[in-house]
Amino acid sequence: MSQYNNPKSRRYQAQNEKKELLLNIMKNDFMLVDLQLYLDNHPNCTAALEDFNQFSQISIELKEQYHQLYGPLMNFGYMDSEFPWQWIEEPWPWEKNYMCEM
Repeated sequence: MSQYNNPKSRRYQAQNEKKELLLNIMKNDFMLVDLQLYLDNHPNCTAALEDFNQFSQISIELKEQYHQLYGPLMNFGYMDSEFPWQWIEEPWPWEKNYMCEM
């Protein structure tokens, strides 16, 4: 059976705390995108809006935690940089392993 037909083969276990935190950020932000799409079609759904606001707050907290522990996730607009300029300290997005196996 191909790994693409077997959902269990695609599960990912983070190898360290940094990757675990990044995985939690990605999961949370996926929920935000999903809720945003839902709210685009159901703008009067108060339960979805409450969930969206809750996940938004969690997203802010998780990204702030990552920033404090490991440096910035994005190069502008979301968090201040400490001296020296930190954006160049992390690998570039295309240098990271995003848990995909080819």
